[in-house]
Amino acid sequence: MKHNETRDVGLPSRIVNRIILFLYWLRGWRIVERFPEGVKKCVIAGAPHTSNWDFVFFAGATKHSNVQPNFMGKHTLFQGMMRNFMLDMGGISVDRTKRANTVEQMKAEFDRRSELNIVIAAEGTRSSDGKWKSGFYNIAKAAGVPIVLAYADNEKRTIGFSQPMMPTGNYGEDLLKIAEWFRSKIPDLERYKVLEQQARDIIAGRNEF
Repeated sequence: MKHNETRDVGLPSRIVNRIILFLYWLRGWRIVERFPEGVKKCVIAGAPHTSNWDFVFFAGATKHSNVQPNFMGKHTLFQGMMRNFMLDMGGISVDRTKRANTVEQMKAEFDRRSELNIVIAAEGTRSSDGKWKSGFYNIAKAAGVPIVLAYADNEKRTIGFSQPMMPTGNYGEDLLKIAEWFRSKIPDLERYKVLEQQARDIIAGRNEF
């Protein structure tokens, strides 16, 4: 198993990956809509982001689908003894002090790799009211890769993935399609209602992104 396409992952990360899968099974989570076959590069936009366990269960679901998830991390986390571990776990170092912004750095990463599935919590923080940041969209658009949506139903302990969608450049309209997909999975979730309203406000010119 390789995350960086240059070397096999080390023992510590293999152990952590086994723990992630064990926790995924132990808590009784299951996939109801599998990760789309044949997708080698994409931005995985997941919601809702309500706890630190979200990534663990999403990671477990992707690993169960034989997909290696990657994530962005501040460059200072990739120093010293932690560097190899972070890389082996799928981490991608992002240096916000460089002139190249995060979107440009991630585009370069997509360009140089044959496979890359980057997981992004599009709400940004756990305290979000449900509105999404546009970074996930800008990365996918710049890199020319599709977006795969992922939701987690904490009550049913189910996870599902969408079919890949290519960004059209019309963020408001695309975000509305995204919101409608999420609401079709958990219609009464307040965060998804907020996301749908955010999309409609962008389309109407009442909200910048």
